[in-house]
Order: sequence, then C-alpha cells, then structure tokens
Amino acid sequence: MKVTIGHLYPDYLNIYADRGNIAVLTERARLRGHELAVVPIGLEMDVPEGIELFYVGGGQDREQALVSQDLVRKGEALHDAVDGGAAFLAVCGGYQLLGRYYRGRDGAELPGIGLLPLHTVAGERRMIGDVLLSCDWDGRTLAGFENHAGRTYLDADAEPLGRVLAGFGNDGQSGFEGCRRGRVYGTYLHGPLLPRNPWFADLLLGEALGVELEQLPDELEAQAHAVSAERARSRGGRY
Repeated sequence: MKVTIGHLYPDYLNIYADRGNIAVLTERARLRGHELAVVPIGLEMDVPEGIELFYVGGGQDREQALVSQDLVRKGEALHDAVDGGAAFLAVCGGYQLLGRYYRGRDGAELPGIGLLPLHTVAGERRMIGDVLLSCDWDGRTLAGFENHAGRTYLDADAEPLGRVLAGFGNDGQSGFEGCRRGRVYGTYLHGPLLPRNPWFADLLLGEALGVELEQLPDELEAQAHAVSAERARSRGGRY
C-alpha cells in the first residue's frame, strides 16, 4: 500500500529536527512493506488531492508570519481533506496556526485555520525543557522537548493531546499539552517527537493507511523513550 504525506512549508517550518518526524514515518512504513511518498506543499502552491497525512513543523515568529496568510488561503482545502479522512500532525508553530489565531507580543494577530479549537497568545518568557505526557485516551505516554513563548488556550470542550506529568505544556498552568480533534493532532513536542514515541508514529500511519499495523521490534525506540521520560521526570521544563 502507498501513503502520501503532504509536508507543509518544509523550507520555513523545520526547527529542532522536526523534519526527523518524516524520516521516522517513511522508515516505519517501509519496514512493513508500504511505500511512503512525501509531497512538499510550499507558498503559493495548491493543496493536492490524495493526501492521507499532512505534516507541518515549527518555526519562529518570522517564519510563522511568512506562511500564515498562505495557510489561510489553503484552509478550505485542508478542512475538506480532514473531513474526507486525512490525518494531520502539527508541531509548535504549525500547531499554533491550526488554531483560530496567534497573537504576538505587539498585539498583532496572525490568522489560523481553525482546525483545532484553540488560540495562542505570546508570553514574555519562554517555556523550555523536557516534557512527559500521559495520553489517557490511549493509555500511553509521550516524551519530547518544548521551547516556546506562546501560551495556547484550549476551548472549554477541547480535548488535549495529554496531561502534563513533567514540563510546562500549553500554557504552564492548565496541566494540558497539545490538542486532538478527530485525526488532527497538535503539540509543542520537538526532539523530534516520533523517534522516541513509535506508538504515536504508528497511530498516524495506521490512520493514514486505514489499516491496523503489525508491531515492530522497538527496543531502541523504547530505550529512547525511557531516557527522555526519565530526563523529564528529573528535570522537566524551566524558564
């Protein structure tokens, strides 16, 4: 089987090794005999049909400002794709732009596309460090690294990606990190995220392919997760 990933703005939104998430998805598909094709979707490009999984990484405020209006132009097509069954993973700056808006320190608002029920406001201090989440909806944990000044606020009826066991999370106060809505997932976790959380990579692949994936031998990945989780427990996020 073949799965196609639409990689949004790879030339602008790709900090803290976020591109590594694509490499993990590619390899885990290959190990199961599936072909994975990556389609870059840049500025002034239309959203092609036939994308099963969309991915957008993180960037600084400058890069977010460069892509936000173009992303809004793509918004209707992305909503249609998600409504048609496509999955979506957004990290950090990309996560913020999947909400309704991102308000910078100067008060100016970058519009989002409203795929996730949230908004983000820039804070004065960055939230930095290792993070460990409990994903109660799946019974497992996610480990990663956060570095963001934005405070993301979920709507009252929104579902977070996870509860913060260590670190700051969306806003440093709510105890939540990320957001999930159907097959759309947003998070601040860098690192990159997927090498140390293979179950989450397989969740995305399975949703994109529409099949249940067989288990892979993930001893090294389990060790990476354990090291990251312990680092978060012992150190966690810091200002």
